[in-house]
Amino acid sequence: MILKQLSVKNFRNYSSANINLSSKINIFFGQNAQGKTNLLESIYFLSFTKSHRSFIDNTLIKNGERYLKITGILKNNNPFKTKLEIVLEKDKKSIYVDDDVYKKVGDYITKLNIIIFYPDDLDIIKGSPNIRRRYLNAEISQYDNNYLILLNKFRKIQKMRNDYLKKISINNNYDEQYFSIINDYYIDSSLKIFKIRNNFISEINEVIENIFYDLTGLNGFHVVYKNSLNIIDFNNKEIINIFKEKLANIFDSEMRVGSSLIGPHKDDIEFYLNDLNLKNYGSQGQQRLAVLTVKLAEIEILKKHNLETPILLLDDVFSELDDEKKNRLLKYISKDIQTIITTTDLKNIDKKIKKKSRLFEIESGNIKRVMEEEIYGE
Repeated sequence: MILKQLSVKNFRNYSSANINLSSKINIFFGQNAQGKTNLLESIYFLSFTKSHRSFIDNTLIKNGERYLKITGILKNNNPFKTKLEIVLEKDKKSIYVDDDVYKKVGDYITKLNIIIFYPDDLDIIKGSPNIRRRYLNAEISQYDNNYLILLNKFRKIQKMRNDYLKKISINNNYDEQYFSIINDYYIDSSLKIFKIRNNFISEINEVIENIFYDLTGLNGFHVVYKNSLNIIDFNNKEIINIFKEKLANIFDSEMRVGSSLIGPHKDDIEFYLNDLNLKNYGSQGQQRLAVLTVKLAEIEILKKHNLETPILLLDDVFSELDDEKKNRLLKYISKDIQTIITTTDLKNIDKKIKKKSRLFEIESGNIKRVMEEEIYGE
């Protein structure tokens, strides 16, 4: 999968920019606050239809403008190029594929597969469980169209269940048969999400130990999926009965708070180096490399499911790595994968990378120059 062209209009600090990207390595360089990360964010927005840096879409529209538009020309395994476009107005978002309107995000979201690593990704380890659940949802949705549908269905059933629990807490009586039916739907929806998330973490664990060793020389890195059922074997034939029993045991507590206390909305993941939880005992360097390792592992997972290589976005990753780790990372970004890197200082980028890269100098929301001498060609 290659993003051949990127066009942005009225996005963040860009009035207009048109970029022809190399199919190999692209480097956006310039001083801080010039717009390098904004370009990566625009690619993320084109992939997920939302930002990874802001929950409010309208903040992405350049000050004083009424709309933004992001367009990408994509080349994948089929013989034709695909045009993706998102137009955001203050009260409307329109999504297009080859100029056809897509009304459902779930039908669109697998069109452009990306893996992004940026400084705030440390929060995947250090932050709240909600951040890690958002991470799971975003990554799984890139290869499973049905996952978002399941997630939305679960949220509707969860709201219905919570509303009824609140009603019970006020009235102190309820229709047991009706509540049992809600629970059946709730259990079915929850278990489907549990299983998908568990499978995703299992696939991550199949490849991350080798990658982490290649980057650090350390063995024993793995990720643990923590679900509120404390279930490990999701093929257990008694799992539905186990879930029902747990719900029965906590019914009084749920009634008091008027909320569902177990389910996918309570999931978490933990990162371990052997027996040490990296959130509590890992250095910031280990935490950074742990998240980077997981992101690199996702490349293999997306290739396996989609038969396409995703695009790798690295936001200022080299400034935090010593020379040895930079060279180890080279092993992964020198493979057949389109990579887009941002940096404030080209000295942070290994000469071997620069010789294989197209360089874009960014200044005040403009592409000041593109270095396309023979040494930087494709």
